[in-house]
Amino acid sequence: MTDHVITRRNAMKLAGVAGLPLPLATQAPAGGDVLAVVEKGDRRLAFFDAGSGKRLAELVLGDYPHELVADRERKFAYVGHYGVEFSSVVGPGASAVFVVDLRARSLVRTIEIAPYNRIHGVGMDASDRLYVLSEEKATLLGFDTPINAPSRAVNTGGIKTHLFSLTRDGQRAYVTGLLSHTVSLVRPYDAAIAPVLVTPGQLPESSCLSTDERTLFVGARRTPAVVAVDARTMRVRGEMKVAGDPLRVYTVSDDQLLVTDLANKTISMISTGFRPIWTVSVPGQPSAASFHPTKPIAYVSLLDTQKVAVLDLDHRQIVGTFATLRQPDASVLIPG
Repeated sequence: MTDHVITRRNAMKLAGVAGLPLPLATQAPAGGDVLAVVEKGDRRLAFFDAGSGKRLAELVLGDYPHELVADRERKFAYVGHYGVEFSSVVGPGASAVFVVDLRARSLVRTIEIAPYNRIHGVGMDASDRLYVLSEEKATLLGFDTPINAPSRAVNTGGIKTHLFSLTRDGQRAYVTGLLSHTVSLVRPYDAAIAPVLVTPGQLPESSCLSTDERTLFVGARRTPAVVAVDARTMRVRGEMKVAGDPLRVYTVSDDQLLVTDLANKTISMISTGFRPIWTVSVPGQPSAASFHPTKPIAYVSLLDTQKVAVLDLDHRQIVGTFATLRQPDASVLIPG
C-alpha cells in the first residue's frame, strides 16, 4: 500500500477529522497533543507531536523496555523493564520499573524489584494503583501509593506470564501465560484465593475486558482466534477464528473490538458478538495501539518499519504515519 507520511495535506485531513494541529517546520504548537512511544529496540521513550509527527524529546532507558501505562491525569507513566528483545529470547532480562514525568519528559526514578524479573505487563486501576507482571516468576506485583516498592504479590499459576487485564477496582486480574497456554484469574488483594485457569487456545498473549467487565476477550495467536471467556466462571463462551496472528485485542466501545494482525499486517474492527466490521492494511507489522481519549483516532506502532500509523476509526483509513526509532511498541496519548 501507499505510505501516508504526515505531510501538510495529510495533516489537514487529520485536522478535519479530529482537530489535530498542522505540522510546523520548526516547533510543535504549544499545548498540543503529545504521543509518548516506547522504542524498545533503541532503549527509549520518545515524545512526538501527535498532529505533525514531529519528534519533541526522548529519554534513554535500559535495554529493551516494553510495556507502559499512565495514570488517569497523564502526569506519570510507568515502563516495565523487560530486558530482552522478544519473549522467545532466553535470559534473566531485567527487574525494574521506570517512572517518567510525562509533562516534564524526564525520568523521575527507577524502582528496582529484584528478584522479580522480566517485567512485562503493566497496568493501573481506577484509583491509580500500579500493578506489574514478572514473566519469569509468574507473579503479579501490586504497589500502594506512593509508588516506591511492591506492597503485595500474588502467584498467577501460569508459566511465562506476559500480559494482564485488570478490573477498574483492581480486585480481579486476568493473566496470560505464553508457555502454559492459559489465562489465570487472580485476586491481587487476596493471595489466599487460588488462581482459576482456563485454556482459551494456543499462545494467548493479549486480552481485554468488555466495558461491563463480564467478558474477557483473548487473542490466541497460534489457534489463531479471538476467544470470549466468562470473566466470572472462566469458561469459554465462544471464539472467532482469524486468518493471521491476533497479537493485540482492544475494547473500543460497548460492542466493538480492535484487533492487530501481525502476520497479515492488518487492523480489524469486529463486534463483541464476533461479527467482522472492517479491515484495513497497514504499512508494517502492527504491534501495540493506543487511543485518543476524546477523538476517533488510534495510534498503531509498526514494529518492523519504524513508524506509527494514525488510524481514523470513523473513516476506517490510515490518515498518516510518522517515523520512529527501532521497534516502536506501547504508547500513550497526552492531551494538550
